[in-house]
Amino acid sequence: MTTIDDFNFKNKKALIRVDFNVPLNEAFEVTDATRITAAKPTIVKILEDGGSCVLMSHLGRPKGVQEEFSLKHIVKELEHKIGVQVQFVNDCVGAEAEAAVANLKPGGVILLENLRFYKEEEKGDEAFAEKLSKLGDIYVNDAFGTAHRAHASTTIVAKFFPNTKCFGYLLAQEIVSIDKVLNNSEKPVLAVLGGAKVSSKITVIENILSKVDHLIIGGGMTYTFIKAQGGNVGDSICETDKTDLALEILEKAKAHNVQVHIPVDVVAADSFSNDANTRVVDVDKIPDGWQGLDAGPRTLEIFDKVVNQCKTILWNGPLGVFEMSNFAKGTIALGNSIANATKNGAFSLVGGGDSVAAVKQFGFEHKVSYVSTGGGAMLESLEGITLPGIAAIME
Repeated sequence: MTTIDDFNFKNKKALIRVDFNVPLNEAFEVTDATRITAAKPTIVKILEDGGSCVLMSHLGRPKGVQEEFSLKHIVKELEHKIGVQVQFVNDCVGAEAEAAVANLKPGGVILLENLRFYKEEEKGDEAFAEKLSKLGDIYVNDAFGTAHRAHASTTIVAKFFPNTKCFGYLLAQEIVSIDKVLNNSEKPVLAVLGGAKVSSKITVIENILSKVDHLIIGGGMTYTFIKAQGGNVGDSICETDKTDLALEILEKAKAHNVQVHIPVDVVAADSFSNDANTRVVDVDKIPDGWQGLDAGPRTLEIFDKVVNQCKTILWNGPLGVFEMSNFAKGTIALGNSIANATKNGAFSLVGGGDSVAAVKQFGFEHKVSYVSTGGGAMLESLEGITLPGIAAIME
């Protein structure tokens, strides 16, 4: 794997694909700078070598040029995070961008305008990628969050840098962390899969069954598995058309000697509200008119024991509706269990939008081994798909 450590950037201009697709409030201020902070080590290494940085990213899903999606809004936060003055350029290709790069001195940082202001970016247009390639001597991909998309700036541009392309620190760390779970793990290996739908995780489950020893199923997926086994799930979220699939997964797990752990009790509510009446019931005896919104106390004891006997842990998806405080206890308890296992030497990888949000919200970010920055990219990696943005650097 070729990384930025394989290059000396002295007097070189690094064209870096970063993932600065960050949330902004109504005043266009960055509300979560995690992705900006994550790019800092790569930028700093290049500057310390005596090189300069040309940063390119997308922001949101603009339809043509839209002021609210301009990357100029993040310049102040970017400067604050990396501690260096940043020159913003009002375009990402063409005369203005090329002139700015031509005048860029070692130690300088340029941020180009939103790549998605051009429809050619998402189309993976080769001519557009070639224009981008004129803006740097070495191409660095450090954007895991977009590595699963074959866009001009993430994949196609790499072909114009046959011998001068590499991974940034963030993307390299993502690759190593996922590989550690899937291919180089210390046993026992545990995967915790939560979230609402079995259908969205089926390919992940099928790919990891041959690599794990334990599988915890939680969140809304629980009720499809319980229904499949003849239980009463009341008004809980349930994919009734996926019950046969759930039974197939259980059979495949058995064939692979994987121990599957499904909640035995849940916190049920009489409406989908934080103010609902609640009661703890057996997971297969949820009354009509009630719905399971969190894992119950007996379940959490069982899960804690499973987590703490494992040496490699993948966590993708919460155990309940953690956005509501009365149904967050299961996800918090799981986070505590994983944090404890990590403290005792386990490797823990957290990935997927809701899991990452929960980890940040409840303060587990620095208590696990690694928190992935890419939702869709992480899921596709777990499905065993080779991501085009990664393959383009490996070629």
